[in-house]
Amino acid sequence: MGRIRRLVLDTLKPHEPSIIAMAEELSVLEGISAVNISIYEIDRKVENAKITIEGESISYPLVLEVIEEMGGAVHSIDEVVAGKKIIDDAVTLQD
Repeated sequence: MGRIRRLVLDTLKPHEPSIIAMAEELSVLEGISAVNISIYEIDRKVENAKITIEGESISYPLVLEVIEEMGGAVHSIDEVVAGKKIIDDAVTLQD
């Protein structure tokens, strides 16, 4: 089975716990080497966050479990990179 190397998730989370706490919880999962969380919209009760995770072998079910345990929800999976190495998007004529 292939290994997931990068996940980019569009999520909704309550103000608490903080993105610091969420990043710490995600970063200790096996197979994860880096977590980046950016808030791009704040409402009265919730925050929209982009979560980027990189590692050698990311388990999406475990990532989802942590996010949900912390009161969050995944709106969409915006990017997935799998395989032996990480590749970035190539620029195309549509861009």
